Amino acid sequence: MIDFIAGLRAAGVRISIAESADAFRAVDLLGAQDRDTFRVSLRTTLVKEPADVPTFEQLFPLYFDSDAPPPMMSASDELTPEEMDMLAEAIRQFTGRLREMLQRLLSGEQLTSEELEQLGQLVGLKQADHPALSQWMAQRMMRALGVPQVRDALEDLWEVLNKLGMDRQTLDRLQQLVQGNMDALEEQLERFAGSSIARNMAEAGRPEAGPDLMNRPFRHLTDTEAEELRKQVRRLAAQLRSRLALRQKRGKTGMLDAKATIRASLRYGGVPIELRHKHRRLKPKLALICDVSTSMRHCAEFMLTLIYDLQDQVGRARSFAFIGDMEEISGPFSELPTQRAVEQVLTQLPPGYYSTDLGNSLDTFSKRFMDAIDHRTTVIVLGDGRNNYNDPRTDLLEEIKRRSRRIIWLNPEPPTMWGAGDSDMIRYLPLLDSVFEAGNLAQLTYAVDRLLSS
Repeated sequence: MIDFIAGLRAAGVRISIAESADAFRAVDLLGAQDRDTFRVSLRTTLVKEPADVPTFEQLFPLYFDSDAPPPMMSASDELTPEEMDMLAEAIRQFTGRLREMLQRLLSGEQLTSEELEQLGQLVGLKQADHPALSQWMAQRMMRALGVPQVRDALEDLWEVLNKLGMDRQTLDRLQQLVQGNMDALEEQLERFAGSSIARNMAEAGRPEAGPDLMNRPFRHLTDTEAEELRKQVRRLAAQLRSRLALRQKRGKTGMLDAKATIRASLRYGGVPIELRHKHRRLKPKLALICDVSTSMRHCAEFMLTLIYDLQDQVGRARSFAFIGDMEEISGPFSELPTQRAVEQVLTQLPPGYYSTDLGNSLDTFSKRFMDAIDHRTTVIVLGDGRNNYNDPRTDLLEEIKRRSRRIIWLNPEPPTMWGAGDSDMIRYLPLLDSVFEAGNLAQLTYAVDRLLSS
């Protein structure tokens, strides 16, 4: 119950200490044996706003449903010894990981806790902190197991068994058994993802020593904390503007041009009375490419706010946003105040968990928006590099690199997660001039300061 209350708080539900105590007293009085009574007791004492009821209903099963995996069946219980020999002969035609997965599905072997932990680490489950992500994470783990390839292999297996003489009725029973085991595997992964996310949310909801919102990960922000950071972003933008303006003033004269100074000194008998300086271009020309999917929402919002609040320190900026495809979003920023423009952009591009496709988005960018880039342009990509196992199209990023001055990538995930699961970050890295971790406002502000100063 303590973890559940912490998870609710992490999801933005306001719960006082007194309300927590009421929940414990209600459970002590009514008991926890009857699941419905237990759920109603907690909802009545912990949830005061109707808008928070859906959050409660989403989280409750993550914390209080059984973690026991669903049962799986073995083909040996359905087939005769002769049919098992036929099945073994058919499976021998497959090799490596495919054969192993087919054998597991046919024998009804569930994933061990160690295998589940390894899969979770591979797909970045530790970073997930919203109940709606459980199905998405389960799909990631299914892909990491090679389930799409296994489904194709099963079609080949049925064909081989048919040729070997297995009768239609037995083949139908075997197909139903395997489909049932496949469903059970997916349910096992969803339950594991859900319980892991519940732990993540409980951990995020516990108070930290000396809470510092600047260093709090974007993915752990409550609605209240996000609103507070929006105020801080405006203050930070003002501070950055003053600092950058000072650098502009100091840099107006540029570096000393020794050759030009010597030439100018000839008219004074070689005395360098007039110092000549090289022209220094200080205001960068930017092209922003932002992932605005659900996991990137806060990061993209604060990044766009900082950049456009510092518009007077930038030569020119064009902005683009993507989830499954690329769209230009520069228009609202030229017509509206920064905060209203950001709100309009994020409203027009609703979040999504399952459809991120940077490769396809880069393809659209190369066909429609390449005029935004020339040899003076700094391209800034804001994204976690996760591509849902789609083609990353590194060839298109390489073309952007050839045309631009440099490419800088801001990634909210720590480097230890790059390349894990469906992350293509490792494949993009060789094409980047600089990479900054930007998982909280302190890191994001530092990155923006650096890229606008260089």
